[in-house]
Amino acid sequence: MGRAYQNRKDSMAKTSDAKAKVYSKYGREIYVCAKAGGFDPAGNLALRGMIERAKKDQVPTHVIEKAIEKAKGGGGEDFSLARYEGYGPGNCMVIIECLTDNPNRTFGDVRLCFTKTKSKIGTQGSVSHMFDHSAIFVFDGEDEEAALEALMEADVDVSDIEKEGGKISVFAPNTDYFKAKQALIEMGVADFDVDEIQFLAQNTSPVEGDDVAMFEKFMDMLNDLDDVQNIYHNAELPA
Repeated sequence: MGRAYQNRKDSMAKTSDAKAKVYSKYGREIYVCAKAGGFDPAGNLALRGMIERAKKDQVPTHVIEKAIEKAKGGGGEDFSLARYEGYGPGNCMVIIECLTDNPNRTFGDVRLCFTKTKSKIGTQGSVSHMFDHSAIFVFDGEDEEAALEALMEADVDVSDIEKEGGKISVFAPNTDYFKAKQALIEMGVADFDVDEIQFLAQNTSPVEGDDVAMFEKFMDMLNDLDDVQNIYHNAELPA
């Protein structure tokens, strides 16, 4: 879990110097969540989780409110999810999630990142079968048995649960995200360190030699694209 989560945090860190870009990424996700599930965070768990994550990444309140107001208006951009898969430098497997208002443009931009780094974009499903699409929750706690019981009572198909350093980590199928989060809230979890749906690689692939620099270039190019929201990979880089 730690490594899979680190992939996302590394991705965010690459763009942390360009705050406007980070704000834009969160603004799009909040807009899509609000438009799809309602504007009130109390009744829209996906929106509530996204707002909480945005605040932890120091996104200003006015950026969050503007995205919700835009969703209420119903006009402007109409973003949709686009997911691309392929093989990156060193033959590692990569999944790229985008929110785009122009799929043709986004596909062209992402494909260029692959071709410029001697990588290969694949068809849908070409690598995603080697990842688990999981809901992940990490929160303060000591009694994982109580958490497991609450989740099972809510009919959540828990993939794994572990306790380490005063933190409990829960993994469940992405389709059980809402049930799992609601069950944890009802058992008293007030704050989540991690509250996300991610693609977790089932195994890792070493990236070595000249491929390391090429992999870093690949990540930088992808992170520079406004439409890219998340990047998941199974690359194992030298320590």
